[in-house]
Amino acid sequence: MAKKGNRVQVILECTEQKTSGVPGMSRYITTKNRKNTPARMELKKFNSFLRRYTVHKEIK
Repeated sequence: MAKKGNRVQVILECTEQKTSGVPGMSRYITTKNRKNTPARMELKKFNSFLRRYTVHKEIK
């Protein structure tokens, strides 16, 4: 039987790398509570391609 609850798995993708033209894509997988955070998440995470901390936004 599947787990019941509000916690879902989401993918965070770098927003700055698309515009910079550097090949590759920085993505992270995390979980969030859908009840407490209904909007899309936005976190600062390390981008190994750009070698700095960048804003990562939740994708579909």
